[in-house]
Amino acid sequence: MKPGRLPAIVLAIVFLSMVVPAHAATLQIVMENLVISPAEVSAKVGDTIEWVNKDVFAHTATAKNGDFDVTLPPKKSATFVVKKAGTVDYYCRYHPNMKATLKIEP
Repeated sequence: MKPGRLPAIVLAIVFLSMVVPAHAATLQIVMENLVISPAEVSAKVGDTIEWVNKDVFAHTATAKNGDFDVTLPPKKSATFVVKKAGTVDYYCRYHPNMKATLKIEP
């Protein structure tokens, strides 16, 4: 290796580690027996939330701030990709006692 190349290679590796995005996660939330579980989930921007409805009737995941409104038919699932940071309280429009919170980090 030629002298002076090692610092350039090290610099390139450091730069690439900063620009390669981390892999997004898929977080599963279950709706069963009129309960959202877990009731509080931490996620990051870019993560996918997968709601799974295990009940025999429809549910929704409706954000109080309007960020999302996902309809979940009985025994089906739906996904949503998190787009912005913040804390989002959500509930089921059909069963308002079903409540949960997403804490989203940048």
